[in-house]
Amino acid sequence: MAGSSRAARAAADKALAAALDGVDRAALSEELFSIATAIEGNSGLRRAFADPSREGSAKRDLADRIFGGKVSEAANTVTGEVVAQRWSSEGDLSDTLEALAVRALLASAEKAGRIDTVENELFRFERIVAGDTGLRDTLSSRNTDSEGKAGVVRSLLQGKAAPETIRLAEQAVRVGRGRRLDRVLEAYLKLASERRDELSALVTVAVPLDERQESRLKSALRSIYGKPVTLQNVLDPSVVGGIRVQIGDEVVDGTVVRRLDAVRRDLSG
Repeated sequence: MAGSSRAARAAADKALAAALDGVDRAALSEELFSIATAIEGNSGLRRAFADPSREGSAKRDLADRIFGGKVSEAANTVTGEVVAQRWSSEGDLSDTLEALAVRALLASAEKAGRIDTVENELFRFERIVAGDTGLRDTLSSRNTDSEGKAGVVRSLLQGKAAPETIRLAEQAVRVGRGRRLDRVLEAYLKLASERRDELSALVTVAVPLDERQESRLKSALRSIYGKPVTLQNVLDPSVVGGIRVQIGDEVVDGTVVRRLDAVRRDLSG
């Protein structure tokens, strides 16, 4: 995000944090998802709310005329604060409204003591989709309507995952604007880690780490990054041995395959 959108996102996050106390967080999430969908589906509204030349008060009043009385006071207040900001692009505004809805649902899971479960289940769902070409194509296809894709998600997860996990997975397959499903799920997982004030590390190994190895790796990563780290393990026999750790855009690759590739490059050079 550009500078103005980053400042706007910070203000939006602050507005949501203030709204979460004393409300049904899951209900607030649903309202914010609905508002985000309504704005995303109306090009005139998107332009009006993202127009940097319009006064924030005017945009807030417009949002109140459209959504006031149709959603809770908390949802209306958060929406008004979001649209009143100065956004660099319409996409940044839409992404932020979606992120606020996700954050509210994660806050609901946290209150219910399920946020760890939701993060783990969402990660496993992402890996299942990534490993099944047919399923990935079905859930990513523009030729399949969003409700049909959401139905596929429900059939896969109903009775096997927390309600927040199912809702987030459904939302991920509904997201439009040409966004890839894997990127959407990664964004949701990042929000979950942020809610837990932890980093998430994608760990690729040939064989599962034992409890002692996981503990040592977590300790080492915490000393580097200064906060707790959750490990999301991926088994990949092709790495042969060693370990590959990715946190955000940073990658530490100590696999045998990586070392062999380095040797080959040295020999060929």
